[in-house]
Amino acid sequence: MRIGLLTEGGYPYATGEARLWCDRLVRGLPQHEFELYALSRSAEQERTRVPLPEHVTHVRTAPLWAPADDGRTYSRRERRRFADCFKELVHGICAGAPDPFAAGLYGLAGLAREQGGLYAALRSESAVRALEAACRAPGASRTVQAAQVTDLLDFVDELEGMLRPLSLDWYEENAHGEGLGAVDICHAAAGGVAALPGLLAKRFFGVPLLVTEYGVQLRAHYLAHLGGAGEGEEPRPAVRALLAAFHLRLATEIYARADFLTPGNAHARRWQERCGATRDRLRTVYPGMEADRFTTVGEAADRGDPDTLVWVGRVEPAKDLVALLHAFVEVRRAAPRTRLRIFATAADPGYLADCRSLAAQLFPDEAADSVTVGENPVAFEEIGGPEAPTAAEAYGAGRVVVLSSVIEGFPITLVEAMLCGRATVSTDVGAVCEVIGGTGLVVPPRNPRALAEACLSLLGDAERAQRLGAAARARALELFTVEQNAAAFREIYLRLLAKGSERPDGGVPFARPPEARVPGHWTSPTWAKPAPDPTSEAAV
Repeated sequence: MRIGLLTEGGYPYATGEARLWCDRLVRGLPQHEFELYALSRSAEQERTRVPLPEHVTHVRTAPLWAPADDGRTYSRRERRRFADCFKELVHGICAGAPDPFAAGLYGLAGLAREQGGLYAALRSESAVRALEAACRAPGASRTVQAAQVTDLLDFVDELEGMLRPLSLDWYEENAHGEGLGAVDICHAAAGGVAALPGLLAKRFFGVPLLVTEYGVQLRAHYLAHLGGAGEGEEPRPAVRALLAAFHLRLATEIYARADFLTPGNAHARRWQERCGATRDRLRTVYPGMEADRFTTVGEAADRGDPDTLVWVGRVEPAKDLVALLHAFVEVRRAAPRTRLRIFATAADPGYLADCRSLAAQLFPDEAADSVTVGENPVAFEEIGGPEAPTAAEAYGAGRVVVLSSVIEGFPITLVEAMLCGRATVSTDVGAVCEVIGGTGLVVPPRNPRALAEACLSLLGDAERAQRLGAAARARALELFTVEQNAAAFREIYLRLLAKGSERPDGGVPFARPPEARVPGHWTSPTWAKPAPDPTSEAAV
């Protein structure tokens, strides 16, 4: 089976979970061929590529960060065609109408496929004027109607970048047999722009589309611009409204057209259902974790320092370390010997500096006597250092692992703590309750007092902490391993092919053997011809 794996800003380049789960999936299904179609976010990202297994036959990369101008100028007829399609697209965005949005999107894709890229057309004055007319038309929101010229120019600039997949050459089979039209299944590793090439492959060739979302892209976009949480200068309100409308319309189209959707948790599934996904095309598939990395700590008799709380993750505002530090004040008041060890996998430098400063204010260095060097009960460390060379050893440093987030999708660090057999205290955000399943304590977010009380209850009851940790490890081994993840996708791939072909040419999956794409004498079509009659002259 040939799988076209679609990624954006992740595998096979970026580090982190976006890369890891794709790598685990590919390596877990060696019986299939994988072709990677990667949308990259920066030139720096493309310089580092992870080693790939042999059954990854092709890697094609398209930069979202670079202009895609092919130097073509459309004829008068083509310009009229572009104007008609673009008017439908922006009308669908501004008025929240799914049918015009889809018609405009596929119309532009067809034009780009036939005539070349859309770079110049999308940045033209006619495009800006069409957007302005759509913003002023009845049905547009008050925020959109108030868009100024600078807002229109900014949005058109953003829109051109998001629509670059329409102009790619991935949709036609090249001399090497590469192309989304030749694969058996398109598997998008995320929603949003990453799934756009899969939408077009389904539209042009009827290739089945599978979309996996461990973090809903629409939700991620909303959170990125919530209260100025985005990086750099925030877009103006009208631009934010237009971007949100585009992402909503794109998500709705993806959920309506995909043959199958695999959310990574019930939280993501609810988002998909509210955007129009039907339950018969949904199946929750949890991300697979490499349990072997945590076996030594998880099965060890040592349950960690009984007076230590551990936090592991990326140091950023969404993790709310400020609330954790205030909660630790209450913990220290009741249990003065307790320490808090914060292990950073990555960090927002400004937020890390703020947290260090707050910890120094809340917890002055302590010393046993007048000649001993003082020590702060809160330690900021990095995984990979001498005291915690691996993530497993970081989790194993204490009896209780804490998650204090106010925003969370699928909590990877919580699953890792469970695999290490540690009792956990978590805030009720994202998929935390679904993951923990009663094997840990859950408290409301932004509530330091509740967080402190839960930590103290486990620090003061070693038997309960050990019992919860053992139950957590058993649950993680049952639900969150690489093996269960690969088995689920193996079944889904077969299910999609069993539905039958929707290809316009009536093509049948597996109609061409892999040898047909390898240069050599064996690629001649004689494999498909009947054997000659042994009694004929040609056979003598």
